[in-house]
Amino acid sequence: MATIKNIIDILDQWAPPAYAEDFDNVGLLIGEAKNECSGILVSLDCIEKVVDEAIESKCNLIVCFHPIVFSGLKKITGKDYVERVVLKAIRKQIAIFALHTRLDNHPEGVNKVLADQLGLQESKVLIPKPSGIKKLSTYVPKENTEKVLEALHQAGAGSIGNYLDCSFTLEGTGQFKGNERSEPHLGKPLQKMQVNEVQIQVVFESHLIHAVQNSLLKAHPYENVAYEIFSLDNTLTSVGMGRIGTLEESMQEAEFLTYVKNKLSTGAIRYSPFVGKKIKKVAVLGGSGSFAIPSARQQNADALITADLKYHQFYQGESDLILIDVGHYESEQFTKNLIFDYLTKKMPNFAIILSSTKTNPVNYF
Repeated sequence: MATIKNIIDILDQWAPPAYAEDFDNVGLLIGEAKNECSGILVSLDCIEKVVDEAIESKCNLIVCFHPIVFSGLKKITGKDYVERVVLKAIRKQIAIFALHTRLDNHPEGVNKVLADQLGLQESKVLIPKPSGIKKLSTYVPKENTEKVLEALHQAGAGSIGNYLDCSFTLEGTGQFKGNERSEPHLGKPLQKMQVNEVQIQVVFESHLIHAVQNSLLKAHPYENVAYEIFSLDNTLTSVGMGRIGTLEESMQEAEFLTYVKNKLSTGAIRYSPFVGKKIKKVAVLGGSGSFAIPSARQQNADALITADLKYHQFYQGESDLILIDVGHYESEQFTKNLIFDYLTKKMPNFAIILSSTKTNPVNYF
């Protein structure tokens, strides 16, 4: 029987905590990780009806996108929908795990799925997540180079965009002398040694630091391993908010709105004035995405599809692009299927249920 911690490990490996924004509240929100997991219910939101569905389905773990607890709770008295969910989940021993901006920033997450649904070609991240990259430099006897490199690559080091197993090596001479308590791999204690060594340099995403360090120390032959890890200012272009890509064929503005409405099955679309050009390059950002307007304009998008735009924000497209508000739920509606598909692929013989509860609080008349 798997524990809730086992499920969390799988989710952390897929959507690392480091992908989350600082303001967010993600991870295990309610429950104890040590408990056995009887089943998983996957939902976009975790409202009271979803907790009821979990109880009925005999699932004691809800994996959702939006966190039910976002800011601090000073009292839990059941006075609102958040407190009622917390109380019922605790009373019925239902754990709740939220992913939220971990999947917003994920290379194959919310915005990639939205871009694919709209048929955008060769989409890339609209707003890359700053930094998040580290660099390892270490020194290895020449004959051990491939073994150490292989271990580092297995831990995820050396992955750059669409390229794997990347590294830089440089040959040189290393010198050392162990004291009387040392157990050197080469030479003897108190003997000065000069060794033909190779300097290895690899980059990796910051959340992999422990795995990379452990793999280095395990594979390296030396008793004491000399290595350095630097934080880089480079932008992690494969991780970040939103996507931008191109349609297979350009469309007239009104035609494009109809296309979007049909693709996303939304009850209504709000949009800024037409700018008088065909739509070809399109930016998307699921959820509240007004902050993406400058980036969409800067990258010459013809349209930005997002949600929760305020009145005056509809002016910010100027005469450059159309701003399209499709609704918060509608822009993220494919996310729960994304989570469900991943978990069922990783755990094909485990009880994983896709919630049938409608969680969209917005209705159209």
